[in-house]
Amino acid sequence: MTASAAIEGEFDYIVVGAGSAGCVLANRLSADPRRRVLVLEAGGRDDWIWLHIPVGYLFAIGNPRADWMFKTEAEPGLGGRALNYPRGKVIGGCSAINAMISMRGQADDYDHWRQLGLSGWGWDDVLPLFKSLEDHFLGDTEFHARGGEWRVEEPRVRWEVLDRIKAAAMELGVPATPDFNTGDNEGVGYFHVNQKRGFRVSAARAFLKPALGRPNLRLETGVLVEKVLFEGNRCVGLRYRQEGRVVEARARGEVILSAGAIGSVQILQLSGVGPADWLAEQGITPVLDKPGVGRNLQDHLQQRAIYRVSHVKTLNETYHSLVGRGLMALDYALRRRGPMTMAPSQLGIFTRSSPPMPSASPAA
Repeated sequence: MTASAAIEGEFDYIVVGAGSAGCVLANRLSADPRRRVLVLEAGGRDDWIWLHIPVGYLFAIGNPRADWMFKTEAEPGLGGRALNYPRGKVIGGCSAINAMISMRGQADDYDHWRQLGLSGWGWDDVLPLFKSLEDHFLGDTEFHARGGEWRVEEPRVRWEVLDRIKAAAMELGVPATPDFNTGDNEGVGYFHVNQKRGFRVSAARAFLKPALGRPNLRLETGVLVEKVLFEGNRCVGLRYRQEGRVVEARARGEVILSAGAIGSVQILQLSGVGPADWLAEQGITPVLDKPGVGRNLQDHLQQRAIYRVSHVKTLNETYHSLVGRGLMALDYALRRRGPMTMAPSQLGIFTRSSPPMPSASPAA
């Protein structure tokens, strides 16, 4: 402990990051009143209207009020270009600024993880957990459930041009699907969205805010975690900075890093967990040599194809008309419908680029 650090207290669990995962963890861990839970968020509160109106992603992404504004290093495979890498800067994390598309992974991928030895990660293992979180408009089915915190609804806007694209995909042999979340994503259809009656449902709205009234749950925002504290190889707490004050908090149970693909790795490396040779070069004393920490991050690229169309209504046509913009606002104000409820993508097409994977069997 440094001379300037204050002791904040002792908690059963300290959750670092109130993003998509951290909000769920805060909710579930604090459900037991015997557990004292501290949640630390680097960003601020989600007190901006555009974080709640679905189309607000247009104003939130690339805005330092809601986005950490990260950029990648120059990528040789992309002609030396650096890419914007949006990360949510408020409670809810990226779920406060993302596309709102409700999309699970492929069942075969989960089963492959189980086959590799990750017990409890097969499709049959994770499906009940997915269902326990959901309040799905399809109700109680084999793949969905109602009554959970995470609201999933149908899109509240439709475009004729997308209906035509769907029909064209089906003519090419892509099957229609009413639901991408049954374990097999293949098909063409409209995405289901994390919205409730025309408003965005972030992880903060769904899981964190309803739990903040619990006396055993504490949320601190504007917090930058400087390092995880160890006694030997055991994590016992962490040190963070808030409004110029350095604070230490202790954990009787666990410190849980849910600060995202970038933040969690940064905290680990600052704490001496990572490739020992690289940490030493940065003047960080290695605590645990883990060469994989900070490597192998993979994300999806987005390539935008822009077309000129005629004889069909589009959002651009509507938006560039004063009357059209007025009608959009009126439709949203009166019915919570129309283009202001749009996710960045409304229609999806998933088709095979290679033969199906062999069926995965449980690990021995």
